[in-house]
Amino acid sequence: MNDSMKQQTNEEQSLAHEVLTTLIYIVAVFAISFLIITFVGQRSCVNGSSMEPTLSDGDNLIVDKISYRFHDPERFDIIIFPYKYEQNTYYIKRIIGLPGETVWINEAGEIYINGVLLQENYGMETISDAGLASTPIELGDDEYFVLGDNRNNSTDSRFEVVGPIQREDIVGKAWVRIYPFNKMTVIKHQ
Repeated sequence: MNDSMKQQTNEEQSLAHEVLTTLIYIVAVFAISFLIITFVGQRSCVNGSSMEPTLSDGDNLIVDKISYRFHDPERFDIIIFPYKYEQNTYYIKRIIGLPGETVWINEAGEIYINGVLLQENYGMETISDAGLASTPIELGDDEYFVLGDNRNNSTDSRFEVVGPIQREDIVGKAWVRIYPFNKMTVIKHQ
């Protein structure tokens, strides 16, 4: 084999090595991205005004999907869950009632948990429609009662189309607002 053929063979091997390395790199990036989106976090967009003033229509969030693998959701956490009647539609609401508790909203629009008035800093407007919670709702061992912060403009656990949220349906916890850029922040839950 002469030198020019050796050089051409080496160049072909080098090119093949570069193509293979690039393909492996691309596959690795996609695999890591898939694992992060599936198990760690995902982007979600707020649609509507049910969480105002905390979150607004068009806010883009990163949802923490991993922390609930290590501990249970807590009262006042802002969670993401699928809307059961529309595929690829997710709701974002605040946890008010925890498993095993009884939630009731009286005629004055006040929220009671196990007969005790809930002290909160969210949803300060008077609730005009208690919905299902106009009579006490006893939550099961894996159920959560959620409300939007904009109480009179929110479809949430007070209504049959949402109802109590099952633990297995919780996708994750709202973690960071990434857009709009001037409102970028870690989301405060408590």
